[in-house]
Amino acid sequence: MQKQSIEKLQKNLLLWYEEKGRKDLPWRNLQGENCDERLKHISRPYGVYISEIMLQQTQVKSVLERFYFPFLEKFPNLKALAYANEEELLKAWQGLGYYTRARNLKKAALECIEQFEGKLPKDLKSLRKLSGIGAYTAGAIACFGYDEKVSFVDANIRRVLSRLFALENPSMQELEHNAKELLNLNYAFDHNQALLDMGALVCVSKNPKCGICPLYDFCQGKFNPELYPRAKKILYQNMNFNLFLFEFEKQFAIQKSYDKLYKGMYNFPYFKEDECKLSQNMHFLGEFKHAYTKYKLKIKVYHQILKEKNENYEFKSLKQLQNTALSVLSLKALDLMKF
Repeated sequence: MQKQSIEKLQKNLLLWYEEKGRKDLPWRNLQGENCDERLKHISRPYGVYISEIMLQQTQVKSVLERFYFPFLEKFPNLKALAYANEEELLKAWQGLGYYTRARNLKKAALECIEQFEGKLPKDLKSLRKLSGIGAYTAGAIACFGYDEKVSFVDANIRRVLSRLFALENPSMQELEHNAKELLNLNYAFDHNQALLDMGALVCVSKNPKCGICPLYDFCQGKFNPELYPRAKKILYQNMNFNLFLFEFEKQFAIQKSYDKLYKGMYNFPYFKEDECKLSQNMHFLGEFKHAYTKYKLKIKVYHQILKEKNENYEFKSLKQLQNTALSVLSLKALDLMKF
C-alpha cells in the first residue's frame, strides 16, 4: 500500500475511533482524570496485563461486569499475585475458564520478581520470556502499558487485516508485517485500540458492517468478506459423564483435579458414563450440556446420601463450597439440587 493511502487510512481509523471507539473501557484509562477510582492505585502496565489475559477467550462485557475489578482488588500488583495461594487465585478466576491462564499469571509474577525487579518489562523480547505471554499480549502490554510504538495481531486484528488485503489464509508473519506497515507511529495507542474495536464492532466474523466501515475505500475484500480469512473448522470431542453429589451429614464430596481439563480446581466426582455403575439409592437430578475448550460434554447428575464418609474425597458444607474454587461444571450440577 502506498504511503499516501496509508496516511489516509490512518486518519480515517483515528476519526472513527474518536467517535465510535470504546474509549471508556477502564483498562484504557489507567491514568489521568478518566481513571476509575477503584484503579488509581493500579499501575498501568499491570492493569493492562490483567485485562489482556482475562480477555483471551472471554467477552469484554463479562470481564468488565464480573471479573476485572474484583480480581484487581484481591491481587492489586505483581507481588500479591506472585505469593497468592493458588486455590484463592483459582477461586478469583472461577467462571473465566481456561485456568492455565490464572496459573501462568502467578508464574509470570514470580518471574518478574526474580528477573525484572518486580516489574513488568517494557521490551517485547523480555515480555515474551514470561509464562503465558505470547506475541500479541507482549505487544499490547508494551503499547498500552508503556506507550511503545509497536504493532501486534490478535484474532480481531487478523480478521481486519485479512479482509483489508484479501488474504484467505495468511501466515502470522505476513499479518505482523502488514500491521507494522499500517502502524501510526504518532498515535500508536489509539491506532491499535481502533483496530481492536474495528474487529469487535464492525469487521465482525459474520455479517460484517461494511457499509459503515472507515476502511471501506481501502478494503480489497469488501465484496466477499466471508472469504477472508478462511474459517477453520473446530473438531470437538463429544464425551458423556455421570456426576455425583455424594452427601454425608450435610457435606458434599469434592476432589481436586490434576488433569488438564480442570487442573487445580475442585469438582464433584464424575466418571465417564460407561465406566461407572449406578446404585438404586441414587436420585437422578437432571442433565445438561457443557462446552469446554475442544470438548462437548453431556452431564447426567445424581444425588446420593451416604451412610458413611468415603475417605477418597474431601467433604465440605454448602457454606464452605462458596469459598472453594469449584469448576463451572460443578456449579451447574449444584444448581440442580433443590435446597
